[in-house]
Amino acid sequence: MRFDKVIHAIDLHAGGEPGRVIVGGVLDVPGASMFEKMRYFETKADDLRLRMLREPRGYPASNCNLILPPTHPDADAGFIIMEQVEYPPMSGTNTMCVATALIESGMVEVTEPITTLNLESPAGLIKVTAEVRDGKANSITFENVPAFAVHLDATIEVPEFGPVVVDVAWGGMFYVITETEPLGLMLTPDRAGELARAGEMIKAAAREQLSCQHPENPAVSDITIGVLSGPATNPKATLKNAAVVSTGSLDW
Repeated sequence: MRFDKVIHAIDLHAGGEPGRVIVGGVLDVPGASMFEKMRYFETKADDLRLRMLREPRGYPASNCNLILPPTHPDADAGFIIMEQVEYPPMSGTNTMCVATALIESGMVEVTEPITTLNLESPAGLIKVTAEVRDGKANSITFENVPAFAVHLDATIEVPEFGPVVVDVAWGGMFYVITETEPLGLMLTPDRAGELARAGEMIKAAAREQLSCQHPENPAVSDITIGVLSGPATNPKATLKNAAVVSTGSLDW
């Protein structure tokens, strides 16, 4: 049997969130930075994202990452993140999956018990520290790009909820963050559908009513992920959060 296109990928997860990592079969693309390479795929080669994330190869919770040669002189590897509705400049769980794939597939030099990597994301350089034993990455930590707030205690109007107080912050993506208690929501698994709907509504309203732009990269200027925050149920935690990641357009 002859195949016109063969892509080599590893399926992983970080904390239960799936993150497919493409390790072969896709050539490098033009771009002086990883952000420019991301935009190339977004505007000229989006068929790769669709093939990886849509059925039969993907499903609504799927994420995919593509390892590419870095453009930064200090980076060991570069990567681009592909999600259901966007190409985020940075994602924590996807970074963990990429680092694990690089280490466990032998694509980078591994030192036990600690391996350090510099990974070039579209948002910038990410320093990764991995605890490795017998070639297996047992723990991944990373130092993200600098985070900052764009809006604090801003009030937006959300259908069905009325005035809602939110924060907007950057941490590789622009997040809109909302407390659940004033909305009468509970962060429990049995309320997942309700939380997802509320999060999407708040995110859509925030995008319409609040402006944001990255000071060093004006091309990044949209709120793309929501976080619902409430009281912790684990005594070791300060807060409990639920991230709301879009799988399509909100149907009001």
